[in-house]
Amino acid sequence: MQYSKPALTYEQQADLILSRGMTADRDRLIRRLKAVGYYRLCAYWHPFREQDDNFRPGTSIDEVWQRYMFDRQLRLILMDAIERVEVAARCALIDALALRHGPFAHLAPANFPDALPGRHGEMIDDLRDRARSSREVFVQHFRATYDEFPDLPIWVVAETMSFGTMFTLFKMSPLKVQKAVASRFSLPAPVFSSWLHTLNYVRNLCAHHSRVWNRTLSVKPFVPRHDARWHGKNAVPNDRLFVVLTQLRYLMQIVAPRSQWRERVFATFDRFQQVPLPSMGMPANWREHPLWL
Repeated sequence: MQYSKPALTYEQQADLILSRGMTADRDRLIRRLKAVGYYRLCAYWHPFREQDDNFRPGTSIDEVWQRYMFDRQLRLILMDAIERVEVAARCALIDALALRHGPFAHLAPANFPDALPGRHGEMIDDLRDRARSSREVFVQHFRATYDEFPDLPIWVVAETMSFGTMFTLFKMSPLKVQKAVASRFSLPAPVFSSWLHTLNYVRNLCAHHSRVWNRTLSVKPFVPRHDARWHGKNAVPNDRLFVVLTQLRYLMQIVAPRSQWRERVFATFDRFQQVPLPSMGMPANWREHPLWL
């Protein structure tokens, strides 16, 4: 089978889009295509397409571009909160492990009896690779001061961890450690673990500039079973973006209670009022949800 689609110039791409019924100034459309690319932008006009690939009557490039810009702003807001949660979770995890097992707690397989076979070794290899390639001043300082130690203490190596490695370390840790960490966030350990998993997934989407606003989540978080705010008429669907925003709202009240993050979320939705809320699993009165008050 041969791939038959030819490469098109920006001008040809614009003419193709216009021929399918998109309302747009041609020069502006070409500028949009040059800025982000046809294939990237088509993810945002997909909801406006008919079965024959033409656009619904009245579809404009300005409305499509508004959704693209909204998604971009949303990713920035998500990343801001996820970074704060990641740092706080990592700090709690490192404290719990170091206080129980000492400065090199991560090195001993016996400290992680429930880890899958080979998983601990893979994690240590990853941490050592990151330490070797790191140019951070604190890593170089430790090497120069304690050259007899081949590995970094857990609180030093933690600063080189990715979110994914931190989550792996949490999952490998004994249940007592997981409960101690989750308790800092007033959550059961299984719920907190699922939240970390979802946030790591969403963080990776944001880091790779992927669409988030109307995505169905592949990694769905648990909701706290005994917290009535998540249930009944206030139930939050766990497969759309609203659950991630609500998770972060809950966690930000703990890790950064003076933050204006909620207000920034509100301001973003005020700026892009044409974006449909149901695509994100959000009711019209979502700001009145008890977890957002």
